[in-house]
Amino acid sequence: MFTNEMIASFNELETAVYQYISKNEQTVSYMRIRELADATHVSTATILRFCRKSGCDGFAEFKVRLKLHLAEKKQPRLKSMHHSVAEFFERTLNGPIEKQIERAAQIVSSADSIIFTGIGSSGIMAEYGARYFSSMGKLSLYIKDPLYPIHTELLQNSATIVLSVSGENDFTVRHAHQMREAGSTMISITNNKHCTIAKMADVNLSYYVTAEELDGSNITTQVPVVYILESLAREMHVLSSNN
Repeated sequence: MFTNEMIASFNELETAVYQYISKNEQTVSYMRIRELADATHVSTATILRFCRKSGCDGFAEFKVRLKLHLAEKKQPRLKSMHHSVAEFFERTLNGPIEKQIERAAQIVSSADSIIFTGIGSSGIMAEYGARYFSSMGKLSLYIKDPLYPIHTELLQNSATIVLSVSGENDFTVRHAHQMREAGSTMISITNNKHCTIAKMADVNLSYYVTAEELDGSNITTQVPVVYILESLAREMHVLSSNN
């Protein structure tokens, strides 16, 4: 509700008003201007100046915006894990993903090395995937630092597995582009096949679960990603053993 520019423009008295409102948002949304002035030990004129600096014509408009802000902040109801897992199995496993996993397994089994990349929760999955694939006998590394330097001459006959829920993260897209330019064959694991990273990949494995956010953080379940990674690694091991 308050931008950095707004907060920087407040004088000492207006900052005191801002601090009080930040700690008492629900109460302030039902206060009269005189009540807020008394509570913050300032004049009503200071309150009005504060409202104008906050982008409102007066205190009444400020309270309307405050109430809308509080409504947006209401805690969303989280789905149960049972629902998330059932959604994945119903939407995805009845589709063509098993054949896509077989295609991806053929790529990684013939590659000399595998590079996993992702950031945030996808970075953690990249680390897990590299560990799991290495345990299956395939040299695997992971990159979860968005500023990690990539030396493309080392990527000959490699496969890159790119993980991203949205498939639109700028850093991940940049890494994926570098991998493609170096000639690394790309497999993407994303929440849908219509995102940028999925379109860049040679094979895309999509899991189609409802994306969830909490307080600005992406909390979309990673259970489908674990399933896909382990299924892919096991299929790769079978192919490698047969060869």
